[in-house]
Amino acid sequence: MLTLLGITFSCFFLASWGSVSSSLIMLSLVSLLGLCNHFSLTGNLSFLSTNVSALLILLSCLLCFLSLQCTSEVKSKFYVTCILSLGLFLLLAFSQSNSLMFYIFFEASLIPTLLLIVGWGYQPERLQAGTYMMLYTVGASLPFLVLLIWQCINCGTMNMIVLGEVSMAYSGLLSFIVFGAFLVKLPMYTTHLWLPKAHVEAPLAGSMLLAGILLKLGGYGIMMMSMSFNFFMSNASWVLLSLIMWGGLLATMMCLRQVDVKALVAFSSVGHMSIVAAGLMMDHTWGVLSAMITMVAHGFSSSALFCLAYFSYSKSHTRNIPYMKGMLVLYPVMSFWWFVFCCINMAAPPTLNLLGELSIVPVLWNASFSLALTMALMVFFSASYNMYLYTSINHGSNSSYLTAGVPLKSSWLQGLLLHSIPLALILKCNLFMYQTNG
Repeated sequence: MLTLLGITFSCFFLASWGSVSSSLIMLSLVSLLGLCNHFSLTGNLSFLSTNVSALLILLSCLLCFLSLQCTSEVKSKFYVTCILSLGLFLLLAFSQSNSLMFYIFFEASLIPTLLLIVGWGYQPERLQAGTYMMLYTVGASLPFLVLLIWQCINCGTMNMIVLGEVSMAYSGLLSFIVFGAFLVKLPMYTTHLWLPKAHVEAPLAGSMLLAGILLKLGGYGIMMMSMSFNFFMSNASWVLLSLIMWGGLLATMMCLRQVDVKALVAFSSVGHMSIVAAGLMMDHTWGVLSAMITMVAHGFSSSALFCLAYFSYSKSHTRNIPYMKGMLVLYPVMSFWWFVFCCINMAAPPTLNLLGELSIVPVLWNASFSLALTMALMVFFSASYNMYLYTSINHGSNSSYLTAGVPLKSSWLQGLLLHSIPLALILKCNLFMYQTNG
């Protein structure tokens, strides 16, 4: 954290992109080396050491570096500082054992994101997108803040692990208040309207970090608060779970009628995050495993799809899918990466996404046949919209709008390659089993 804080300030005063890049790579490699060797810091009253937080910190460091590498905007001091400060807030949020400090950094991460959208967005509607994001997320989290303070005062501690040991079991309306703050962040269908607007108006770095890391704050918050409040499944929780799964199915079906490529990827994120929310709310070993795997896999695959959408936009100067067709003839290398990441996003074997989707099937089948059927339909329509996305952009006669494109940069291709390498974590699945040393 001190290293990331130091390079954030040095970047603001020196604007040295080389030092920022090498420092982020160093932090990512150290995180990955420690994670693979099960090295963990000793838990104390301030910081929590779990493999969940280690995986998400690794995801944060890597995507902060990749978002800077893949963007072609002028890397001004303020632009890079916004990205690095967002990475610092995320690192602090993922490593906090103090529940109140977790809430503070959870909300503080919205400030750099809002600055990225408003400052470097593409259209005047970016102000409306930023307003939607702040109203939805902050409005849903304020009742949770009141409940969290009451719980900490009642139990006499703010440590999340100690709260789980001394607090009574809760359900019903309290679960709606607590989970609502994080389900809006994921987001859950019916509270998702801010996400497509934010993605469409955000610059590339904003879309990558929003889809790759910020949505995972919602899943991480559900996991930690379920432990702190000792929630159990009640009738109200089953209603919420049914809404999450049905909304995920509707979101995947809506992908088939999108014409904006960024909006399509944003709606696909809503469908994938419904799997995360369902796995965490059911509080089953396989459900939590599925949620963790899906969070990491979706973080890299969705970020790569937004990169490809931006690269295709630089060729065609439009995000309208019918005007982007025929790239396979003119840009075969980029079409190859479209094929790879569409296959990853549809959970084709042997990707990490497939393991995440299959892990939740036994839990849903054991709970209800209708939930398992809904999941099966989500898998089918997920394959459908990814095939639609790939064929619409790459197949057919080339569009006349593709003639004025800029060549692919080596840094862009390197960024796409680095997005695909972490998905090899499927070879070490024990990293995703929840363990704590707090």
